[in-house]
Amino acid sequence: MNKTVFITGSTSGIGEACAFRFAASGARLILNGRDRKKLQTLKEQIEAKYTAEILLLPFDVREREAARLAIENLPDEWQTIDVLINNAGLVLGVDKEFEGNLTDWDTVIDTNVKGLLNITRFVVPRMVKRGSGHIINIGSIAGDAAYAGGSVYCATKAAVKALSDGLRIDLVDTPLRVTNIKPGLVETNFSVTRFYGDKARADAVYNGIKPLTGYDIAETVFFAASAPEHIQIAEVLIMPTNQATATIVHRI
Repeated sequence: MNKTVFITGSTSGIGEACAFRFAASGARLILNGRDRKKLQTLKEQIEAKYTAEILLLPFDVREREAARLAIENLPDEWQTIDVLINNAGLVLGVDKEFEGNLTDWDTVIDTNVKGLLNITRFVVPRMVKRGSGHIINIGSIAGDAAYAGGSVYCATKAAVKALSDGLRIDLVDTPLRVTNIKPGLVETNFSVTRFYGDKARADAVYNGIKPLTGYDIAETVFFAASAPEHIQIAEVLIMPTNQATATIVHRI
């Protein structure tokens, strides 16, 4: 793939897997994350395995001005972004809505919704002007229906769906494509973050079922990005075989 791919939240989980998958295809990578050290480590790991051009953009997607400056000041040879993967996102806690931690809510909403909007706002106008580009948003099965202890997270992923659909409508008279990838159970550091570092509690989420991996989602993202230009894969819901909905799972 002879394209430049910009991935937010690239230092772990789905974002990291996407970085490796697209590097394997020959794509040029713009990798974003909050932690400069982790970004550098990821760059070195990818370069040890593949011949890849990589640019690191360390900033928090919640920080609008930092995002604007980083994107506006891209080196000339990196100005053309062909694929934007809005992956940065998280969930914190399992509190009931009426008992939730307000600071955690701000972090989740600002990252999952406003962060996605920040990057979209600064990258997509360039695509429109150029007349080509693909925006791939990492949503969730949680955006289809609320579940206990996750209402705010579910609301943010419902927002990702609405924002993806709305952007697709706004771009219908252009060659640009918009895809919303909605994973079910994926074993990454997602649950570890949700449970504030309690790995035993996080591991229990996946007990008795073979969950998806970040690489499973990366393959789906790559498939969507590799489709012929006249094909727009608008939405993909992807789950483990023994998962039927966000809350209905068969465990052995």
